[in-house]
Amino acid sequence: MNLWHSSWFYWAVGIAVGLPIALIFLTELHHTLLRRNSRLARVAGLLRNYLVPLGALLLLLVKASQIPAGDVPVRLLTTVFGFLVLLLLLSGLNATVFEGAPEDSWRKRLPAIFLDVGRFALIGVGLVLILSYIWGVRVGGLFTALGVTSVVIGLMLQNSVGQIVSGLFMLFEQPFRLDDWLDTGAARGRVVEVNWRAVHIDTGDGMRVTPNSVLATTAFTNLSRPAGSHKLAITTTFSPADPPDQVCAVLSRVALGLPQLRSDSVPRTVPLGGGEYRTSVGLNSPADDGAARATFLRWIWYAARREDLRLDNSDDDYSTTERVEKAVRTVVAPALRLNADEQRALHSCARLVRYGAGETVEYPGQVPTGMTFLISGRVQLTATADDGSLVPITTLTEGSFLGLTALTRQPNTASAYALDEVTALEIDREHLEHLVMREPLLLQNFGRILGERQSKVRKARRGELVG
Repeated sequence: MNLWHSSWFYWAVGIAVGLPIALIFLTELHHTLLRRNSRLARVAGLLRNYLVPLGALLLLLVKASQIPAGDVPVRLLTTVFGFLVLLLLLSGLNATVFEGAPEDSWRKRLPAIFLDVGRFALIGVGLVLILSYIWGVRVGGLFTALGVTSVVIGLMLQNSVGQIVSGLFMLFEQPFRLDDWLDTGAARGRVVEVNWRAVHIDTGDGMRVTPNSVLATTAFTNLSRPAGSHKLAITTTFSPADPPDQVCAVLSRVALGLPQLRSDSVPRTVPLGGGEYRTSVGLNSPADDGAARATFLRWIWYAARREDLRLDNSDDDYSTTERVEKAVRTVVAPALRLNADEQRALHSCARLVRYGAGETVEYPGQVPTGMTFLISGRVQLTATADDGSLVPITTLTEGSFLGLTALTRQPNTASAYALDEVTALEIDREHLEHLVMREPLLLQNFGRILGERQSKVRKARRGELVG
């Protein structure tokens, strides 16, 4: 009869029945959250493996075994239980509020420094409660001592504290994030680290450490915002005698072929006067500035000489009579089966041109005005598949030729770009037609080559392998 009237009996029965049920429920919940890749799976695992068993042990000791709560072993277990509760709160808060936050929400934009401050505050409150209620420590005097100490430390370190406070206010405003590109006047580069004291900017030449207090009191430019708006301005100089419209067209066309160009951007060139021109190129990121500028300046050197424009007031004297005669004799004559008189007739109408590595030699849809014979270098023919990808067709080397559709007045079905520096001989269509028409076998051979290339283009568009 005394058993039924004892409170410890019901506590023991409740723990014996409730603990297995709680463990089974938490196990199923943990497995379900794992299958869903939920961030709360860690919280459920913490509850199942540590918190619930330890809580059951404490109840068993205090309520069922009736061991006084003031005993040292019970206090130690209660302290461990309190730390586990703190860990559960930190994990649950992080998983529910911040880790699953949408990209544009205030929770996602909140700097990590503020999260650390919140965690420290929660840990501090937890420690105070543990010391006060479990160990009976009087925390009032401790707070007084900490307050006096904080005032003294604040006076000693007011400059450092000022930097921290300035940094906190600046970071709360979120003018930049990690991986954003900043131009502070003194440095230009990518933000790689933000801490309590300073912002670390990778300038490419080293790491620039800028105190938060400096950024908070000076103006700087965030080159990465708004997204998709970054443009690179490149200034070039031509002879004042060059036609401005022609120069602008050449510069914009060259910029349009840059691999770093943003897909929705159209380059624009404006004259500045005095032979100077500025070309604006939209890029995905300031990280592409160096590569885009280097490629553009390299390509425009070749393009200006092909268009007889005087970049930096320099003339091009590469296409000399001797070089043209040699190119006609060694490359064009064997390809077109020309005799000596026919070769001499082409000397005055042929011209040597050069292309930089990666530069487009022929565009798809373009109707060539003449044929291009490769003197040196390699050219890659490519076609655009139905999914938008570029498929290589064939590689042309010295002695090969482009522009066969000039004779048929049809647009190109493939594009061609230089794999390395290419030297080529260009001959206009009107100077070739009468030479080609007199050779039926040559026409037949040209038709076969053109048919093979067009067949490979059709196969590439269908996604078939091309040899």
